[in-house]
Amino acid sequence: MFALVLKLIVNAVALFAVVRLVPGISVAGTGNLVVASLVLGLLNAVLRPIISFFALPVTVLTLGLFTLVINGIVFALAAWIVPGFSVAGIGSAILGALVFSVISFVLNLIVRPASE
Repeated sequence: MFALVLKLIVNAVALFAVVRLVPGISVAGTGNLVVASLVLGLLNAVLRPIISFFALPVTVLTLGLFTLVINGIVFALAAWIVPGFSVAGIGSAILGALVFSVISFVLNLIVRPASE
């Protein structure tokens, strides 16, 4: 349970950094930030593998670069689902997803629960 809460906090901090760094991405408040990070985590866990499976031929043809587009689509979908979380366009979504991935990866390396 602690690991799940820690993961949510790390994702919320990463999303806060994305809002500050990437133009075209905004969140209305702290509550919306937490809900957006939760929805983004759920979409990444459930929907992204399905989309990646069906887009595998395109991903192979583009040598993996289409994965960035898939991440951007999932990021934009999270913004569409959560009120108060907005993304200006697909370019902002792709850049936001890339920055979100890098920041959450680094934060997860720094903050690891002791049970893992």
